Amino acid sequence: MGLRRRGPLLLLLLLGLVVATAAAAADDASASEGDADPLYRACFEECQRTGTLKEDSIKHCVVPTDDQPADKAWYAHEPLYLQWKEWNCNSECRYHCMMEREQEREELGLGPVKYHGKWPLKRASVFQEPLSAALSALTLLVQFNGWLSFFLLLSYKLPLRPETHATYYEYTGLWHINALLALNSWFWCAIYHSCDTAWTEKLYLSSAAAFLGYSLILAILRTSNLRDEASRVMVAAPILAFVTTHILYLNFYELDKGLNMKVCTVISVAQLLLWTVWAAITRHPSRLKVVFVAIGGVLSLYLEAHDVPPRWGYVDGHAICLAMAIPLSYLWWSFAKEDAEMRTAAIMKKKR
Repeated sequence: MGLRRRGPLLLLLLLGLVVATAAAAADDASASEGDADPLYRACFEECQRTGTLKEDSIKHCVVPTDDQPADKAWYAHEPLYLQWKEWNCNSECRYHCMMEREQEREELGLGPVKYHGKWPLKRASVFQEPLSAALSALTLLVQFNGWLSFFLLLSYKLPLRPETHATYYEYTGLWHINALLALNSWFWCAIYHSCDTAWTEKLYLSSAAAFLGYSLILAILRTSNLRDEASRVMVAAPILAFVTTHILYLNFYELDKGLNMKVCTVISVAQLLLWTVWAAITRHPSRLKVVFVAIGGVLSLYLEAHDVPPRWGYVDGHAICLAMAIPLSYLWWSFAKEDAEMRTAAIMKKKR
């Protein structure tokens, strides 16, 4: 069976998954069962009061002579290269009590629960979420390699316009901007999963929103085959205004992660539907790659929305999404290069 027969079936599958994803994203997942656990709260209060957990002292809790804890930021007495972590007595007591309580729950045959809005994940050395940080760094590397190969293809392998030495491919600049935003987004993703602080979280969420917003602009322009500047500006201006307002809201009014998830889900669903419909009706030689990327994107959204609990202390639904992003990034840049080759060949053929 060809793609033209399978296209409607794939589209229906994607639509069904998208509807399920959107419904899941609308649920409020901000409540944390672990915070309300009396045993966890007792452990946390005792840790703060004494600076110890059972018989182990907490490194960043400094207890004066009157036995009252001094919740002193650890970078007041730690090496400068570690100050960026911003761990203190409060955060250390949270982490160690969380790990102790999860071990007790596991011995009782109970599953993990969230604490302070996040799943309990084990640290490794100075990395707060080591697996997610490593996967984000790998995706960053794949994105850079894809962009570099795209740049070399257009600059040195494909023919250039003789009068301006510009590329024949009409979407070159759009893809370069997309690459810069993608690299910025994945860089802060790796930093955030290495060190979860207030400022790294804001940079991570802001850069991801900017990248997704621009990806929607690119999807509209390419699938609609818009080439004139006036049409491009009319499409880009309202989306840029909305995304900019959203980023300013997150950074300067309220860091509403639930709202951000819904906004990013809607933007992602919109562009995935655009690319899927385009792949189903076009005869582009790389349309199957677009379909695979769209399916992978919807599966990632589904996992993110359903917030899969962690396994083995390191792997959660978000880590699986990050792992999926590595091959999807490679496929996406492969499509971009083949699209550039196809469009350049078509233009050169018309000129003859």
